This record gives sequence, structure tokens and C-alpha cells, in this order.
Amino acid sequence: MYFRPVAAALVLPALMAGCASLTESTQQNVLVQTVLDHREIAGVGCVLYNDVGKWFVTTPARITLRKSAGALRIDCQKEGAGWAYEKVDSRVDGNLWGNLALTAGVGYFVDKNTGAAYDYPATLTVVMHPAVERDALPPPAAGVTLY
Repeated sequence: MYFRPVAAALVLPALMAGCASLTESTQQNVLVQTVLDHREIAGVGCVLYNDVGKWFVTTPARITLRKSAGALRIDCQKEGAGWAYEKVDSRVDGNLWGNLALTAGVGYFVDKNTGAAYDYPATLTVVMHPAVERDALPPPAAGVTLY
């Protein structure tokens, strides 16, 4: 009878060692920067969002966001300069695979739900598209009325 509690005390820490929920944060600090025509452009307003939250930033800036297994979407715009929309997939860190082996998959579901086992790139470089000036648009077709 004495063997089971001792074995459990030795095995439990080994099982938890692979659990990203215990060793990793659910938050991540990232640098957001914007580029237009191969040059960094400052003062761009961006919205970053995934399935667990939404964050607003003016570039360049560091922001702390909540990690997720889902993609991070980035929507940026600067009046008169340009716009961007990008999707960044999260990457699995090594602790998630340890969970599969050591916790028979239970830790995998915990880490997937908390986002602790996932990371986004530490630097998010958003490539802007130039703003289209109204004068640069083609003229409307004959018979079309613009309001």
C-alpha cells in the first residue's frame, strides 16, 4: 500500500513537466511594425485579433496579447498612406508534444484551450498596400451616376 502514494508522487511531476499550461504563459509580447515601399512607416493604426481577444496599436509598438491556437489577424490603415490585412498562424511549441506523450492527451486539450502551447512570431512586420487616390481610379462607365 505504501508503494502507490510514493509512485504517484514521483510520476505526477514527470507528467506535469510537459504541460505548457504550467511552464508557459498564455500572454505574449510582440513587436508590431509596418512597412510601405520597403520602408518602415510609423503612425499606422492596427487592430490585432484572434478568437480570444482584440488589441489596438499604433505602429511601431510592442503589445501584449493573449495566445491562441487560432490565427492572429492584423488589419492596419493610415489615411492617405495605405492599408494592410494579414493573417499569422500560431506555432506549436515543444511542450505540446510532451503533453501528448506524458499526460495521455489530457494536457494537450488544456494547452490548446488556454493557448499556452502556441506562439506567434515575436516580430510582426505588416506589409502595407499604397492608398488608391480617388483621381487615380478609372472614370465611371457611361450612364453611371456617382453620388
